Amino acid sequence: MSAARIDLAAIPAQRWRNGAGWTREIAAGPGGEDFDWRLSVAEVEREAPFSAFPGVDRCIVVLSGEGMALHDEAGALVQSLRPLEPWSFAGERALHARLPSGACRDFNVMTRRGAWRGDTAVLRAAAQPGRGDKTLLLAARGRWRIGDAAFGALQGLLLDGDAPPVAPLDAAAALLHVRLCHDRQP
Repeated sequence: MSAARIDLAAIPAQRWRNGAGWTREIAAGPGGEDFDWRLSVAEVEREAPFSAFPGVDRCIVVLSGEGMALHDEAGALVQSLRPLEPWSFAGERALHARLPSGACRDFNVMTRRGAWRGDTAVLRAAAQPGRGDKTLLLAARGRWRIGDAAFGALQGLLLDGDAPPVAPLDAAAALLHVRLCHDRQP
């Protein structure tokens, strides 16, 4: 098992092209604009359309703030996102984010359809996380023990191979568990 330690505070922020927020890319494979998978955290400062990612499946999880409302091109509500509730959608879907209670921070998983699949869960209790070809364990809230090490909020591990057991160290702790798997369909 190989593991890379993640500390979101140490990852430089990149301004969005539309100026509505910032992104911190945790990891991507193989990297660049033509990624097969990408993990990131976004700071959404104001209402804006989502960037289109044709052929990419996405999952979003609000980490802080009150959440956001996603609307379609006609202005109809598609989904209200609440903190720590993953929501998956097709990257080509035209969505516009509205922030009824102000700015928020969200976590994003993107996987190239037909190449990779992603599964995102929020853990709140001790567990033995399932294995992925790549696995991210990221403390969303509170402190966590991941294997033999303690991690604070927005810290964790990106792993190849088996994941170690996890346990919360705070009563209200929440951990993101992301499994990325090669899409091995015939």
